[in-house]
Amino acid sequence: MSTQQAHLKSNQVITPNELLAHWQGQRKLTRKLIEIYPEEHFFKYSIGGMRTFAQMTMELLAIAGPGLKEIVTGQTQELQEHFDHQNNKNFLLKLWDEATVEIDTYFVQIALDRFSNSVKNFGQYEGTVISSILYFIDNEIHHRGQAYVYLRSLGIEPPFFWER
Repeated sequence: MSTQQAHLKSNQVITPNELLAHWQGQRKLTRKLIEIYPEEHFFKYSIGGMRTFAQMTMELLAIAGPGLKEIVTGQTQELQEHFDHQNNKNFLLKLWDEATVEIDTYFVQIALDRFSNSVKNFGQYEGTVISSILYFIDNEIHHRGQAYVYLRSLGIEPPFFWER
C-alpha cells in the first residue's frame, strides 16, 4: 500500500464496498416500490403536478448506470430520461435489474484515490466522483419519497423505508 493509499484509508469514514452496499440497498427498496405499484397507475397517476412514478423511474434509470459508466470510462453522453417504456412496468423492472448489474460492474472499477476527482456528468453537472454518486443515491431517495406519497394516496401501504 502506498503512503497516499494509507493516508486515504486512515481518513475514510466509509469504504467503497460499504457505499456500494448502501446504494444497492436503496435500489432494492426502490425496486420493491416499483413492483407493488399498480400498473394501471404507474404510467398515469400524479399529484400536484408531479411526474408519474414511471417518469421518475426513467430518470433514475437514465442517471445511475449511465452516470457511473461515464465516471469510469470518461466517455460523456447526453442524459436520456425519455425512452420507449412500452407502457410495461415489467419492462422497466428488467431495465432496473440491468442497471443494478451495470452499477456493480462499474463501481468496483473506481480506484479509491479517484473519488475526489472532478467530473462533469452528462457534460453539464460538475462535481466530484463522490458527490456525483451521492447525488445519484439522494435523487433516488427523493423520488422514492414521492412514490410513497402516491401509494399512500392510492390506499396502498408502501414497504418500510428501512427494509433494504
